[in-house]
This record gives sequence, structure tokens and C-alpha cells, in this order.
Amino acid sequence: MATALSTIETVVRRDLKEASAGFWSQAELLQHFVDGIKYLWGAIVDLNEEHYLTVDEALVSLAANSTTLTGVPADCFRVHLIEPRDTTSSGTAPHTLFIPKDYNHPDFINARAMTAQDPGAGLKVYYHVTGAGAPVAAPTIRVAPQLSTALNLRFVYVQTLAAADLEIGDNNPIPGESDKALHAYCMAFALAKEQEDKMPHSGWLQIYKTEKDGVLVRLSPRQTQEERVVDDMWAPYND
Repeated sequence: MATALSTIETVVRRDLKEASAGFWSQAELLQHFVDGIKYLWGAIVDLNEEHYLTVDEALVSLAANSTTLTGVPADCFRVHLIEPRDTTSSGTAPHTLFIPKDYNHPDFINARAMTAQDPGAGLKVYYHVTGAGAPVAAPTIRVAPQLSTALNLRFVYVQTLAAADLEIGDNNPIPGESDKALHAYCMAFALAKEQEDKMPHSGWLQIYKTEKDGVLVRLSPRQTQEERVVDDMWAPYND
């Protein structure tokens, strides 16, 4: 069960020997928690184990004669998959593929020069993710060729955390039994306030690193039913 940040705050205050807010305000400690959560989120995302994968089947679409997707979520950090929302044989575009491609790739350039195409014809639609992306703003996803009719999409992406909106009563949103890592991070930066050079406490930073590394080890792999193997790209030709 997830742990409330207020519970971790109590442990931090025990180690700071300050049971109630005095030298360290609750807002200060909460900010350290938020910073630690952001760092841990980034490390977990880099595992590529899709802990924050989100499947949107309601918002994103490609309008007719448009060169960009509409409805891209503001918390989209990394695109994982784009495909027609209805991929059944009776769908409007069951064989249309969305393929990532550099905007200046010759295939993308040629696709931009095409007239609007029927999505039911089994197209290759190239896309390129541009713009800052979350948490600054939703990325702009440019596509080619244009379609002659609108197409609803399934949009699978890695989301950012709204960490800045967390309150002390909220739960720790980082998986992998990460409470001790947040505790250590908060201690390291809270104690910086007492240091003459205002640098974080080196001992607690080391504890944070050890705990963070342990979290990352625990979070990968996400399944042990089968061994991980790399697909043989030449397999179709070996028969």
C-alpha cells in the first residue's frame, strides 16, 4: 500500500530531531519530497519498463486534411505507440500504420507532397514528435501524408507526474518501495540548511543513491515468466 508523504515527513522529522515544524517548515520538506520524486521518476522512465504508460482511447485524432494530431495530452512525455482506435477488420483503417520517422527523412518529405489519402487503403502514415513536450506543454505531432477523412486514434504514451501539485497528505507516487529513498533525499537537502556552504549532506546523499539503485533493480524486469530475448531480424528468411 502506498505511503502518505506525511508519514515519511514524520520519519524525517524524527531524524531531524524536530517533531513539529520550526526550523524546517512543512512546505520546505514537501518541496524536497517533490524534487526527489521528480528525480526518481526520471530514473524509472529510463528503465523503459513502462511504469507510467498510459493508453488514451478517447482524446487523440487526426482530422481530415490535417498535418498534426489533435487532442495530444498535456502530460505526454514520450510517445510509445500510435494506431487507429479501431483495429478490427471492420474498422475504417485496420491496416493503416503510424510509423515514427525524422521530419527531414526522404519518406516523410515524399509523404508531405502527396494529396490527402484514404485511410482505408492501408497507408503508412509517418509521424514526428516536436516541441518541448510535458511538463512544458503537449508535444506537437506532425504527420504525413494527410488523410481525406478523420481518423480516431489509440495514443499510448509515457506520462509525466504532476509532482508540483502534490500535497503532504498525498501518497508517494513512486513504486518499488521507494519511501526510504525519499526519506534520505529529504534529509540530505534539509540538512543543507544547517551547513555553512548550504550543500546537501553527503552521508544522506549516499544513502539516497543506495536506496535509489535498489529501487531501480527491483523495478526491472517487470515479468519473470519468460526470459528476455531479442527477436531475430532474419527469422522470416531462415525457413
